[in-house]
Amino acid sequence: MNEFSELRSHVPTVEFARCLGVQPATIRRGLCVDGHYMNLKPVKLPNRRLLWPMEEIKRILEGRS
Repeated sequence: MNEFSELRSHVPTVEFARCLGVQPATIRRGLCVDGHYMNLKPVKLPNRRLLWPMEEIKRILEGRS
């Protein structure tokens, strides 16, 4: 994550994927098939982009359930 992640409440799919060490397509497919990725649901913008909640990403990375 970059230094701006501290200031943002949500991050785009590419940055979310980078945090988890997976391809963005893996996250998009999980969302399409299951309706979520690792129990996270994104905010869908009008331009069809997805934003993922930073607090939940931190929770996953810290190993909290």
